[in-house]
Amino acid sequence: MNTKSFHPTGFAGLVLSAAMIPLLIGCVAEPSPSRVRVHAPTVYVATEVIREDDYVYYPGYEVYYSSNRRQFVYRDGRSWVTRPAPPRVAIDVLFASPSVRVDFRDAPEHHHTDMVRRYPRHWRQSDDRHYDRHVDRQDERNRGRRDDKHDK
Repeated sequence: MNTKSFHPTGFAGLVLSAAMIPLLIGCVAEPSPSRVRVHAPTVYVATEVIREDDYVYYPGYEVYYSSNRRQFVYRDGRSWVTRPAPPRVAIDVLFASPSVRVDFRDAPEHHHTDMVRRYPRHWRQSDDRHYDRHVDRQDERNRGRRDDKHDK
């Protein structure tokens, strides 16, 4: 049995250790002058689907619901909040109440004053036709007044 171990020291040990590194790392490929292989890098592209908000307004509760986000937006005191559940009402009761699909794509708080004016708490779908006729008549009267001012 051989109990001697070989421990090279000094310059010879350094040279021997340096020569062993490629063996420990793996095969070293020598470049071939006639062929050069270039591998295209793998490119990962992050895709994000951007959906516009699509709100439905529930006038009886002054609550907006975005089906894309599955979130309710409403005023809580002086602040606007976004939550997964409506305030003070069960979801099925809210969804059964009168509602109107709105056509704005930004935050409801920017339009809420107009929405409350157009759709008061006790609004019903049949009320909307009356409201539209009333607004149209008012617009016609206002246009007539503006035209009169311009004529003078």
